[in-house]
Amino acid sequence: MEKHGIPYHEKKLGQLFCDRAASDITSMLERECRGNGVEILLKAKVTEVRKISGEDIATQQNGAFAVQTEEATFSAERLVIATGGLSIAKIGATSFGYDLARQFGLNIVPTRAALVPLVFGERDRKRWCDLAGVSTEVIASILTASGKEKIAFRENMLFTHRGLSGPAILQISSYWDGRQPIYLDLAPDRKLIAEFQTRGNRDQESWKALLKEILPRRFADRWLHAYPLAGNSDRNCADAEHQLHTWEVKPEAKEGYAKAEVTAGGVDTDELSAKTMESRRVPGLFFIGEVVDVTGQLGGFNFQWAWASGFCAGLAV
Repeated sequence: MEKHGIPYHEKKLGQLFCDRAASDITSMLERECRGNGVEILLKAKVTEVRKISGEDIATQQNGAFAVQTEEATFSAERLVIATGGLSIAKIGATSFGYDLARQFGLNIVPTRAALVPLVFGERDRKRWCDLAGVSTEVIASILTASGKEKIAFRENMLFTHRGLSGPAILQISSYWDGRQPIYLDLAPDRKLIAEFQTRGNRDQESWKALLKEILPRRFADRWLHAYPLAGNSDRNCADAEHQLHTWEVKPEAKEGYAKAEVTAGGVDTDELSAKTMESRRVPGLFFIGEVVDVTGQLGGFNFQWAWASGFCAGLAV
């Protein structure tokens, strides 16, 4: 980026962001490709990929693979598959990479949408989804299938017209199996009973005033309507605080691949060399990026995996 004069800044966890636009990066990559003699063919749909047999070699260029497009046939000793996953089909995502892996006998870990918004059932949609656009900081957590491990993310949550989104929800969605509840702490680090007791009157109005300091006003009003303070006893206050710290949400579904930032699952990593990304079964065949069963959290880690796996394959090629 410095070589190409692209200004950037660092955020948390060492993430680097462009000061201007993402097009700076795509333009940089295109310039680097041109400088290294890379030819990019657009709208060249691949219709077949096959291993070149012995009798074919005499009629082909030197190579082990033949890639047939609608316009021409290409051959190469090494073939790198960087076709991505199933997420966001409107920008071209297909199952091509998985189909090709199966064709050559590689195992595929079942795919699923990850880093994806969650959808409420009808009852919860009616109760919460007119708050679409309201965001608040939460700790989203989930218990693994064994019930022994708790996974949690502290980020913002966003109400949508269909359910929940925002970084905390996208993160936890990668671990949600469609059955277990998700727990949301709506008041991280706040000791509400202690704060409530300092207000003098332990009544509904005082509780409402406290909640509006913690939650967005519209959400606070809706929360009090759904979960009113049952009384002013210590038990009532403790129950109200517990409810706020452990809101149990049972989504109906994920939004699906159309809204998922990444696809979990893919080409089994046991099928590939960890150093080069080359297939252990088919020499000369490489799989990189999202088509492989490697899924990162939010924050650029999936891009990092794409670049890093591509770099390793590039050195081997």
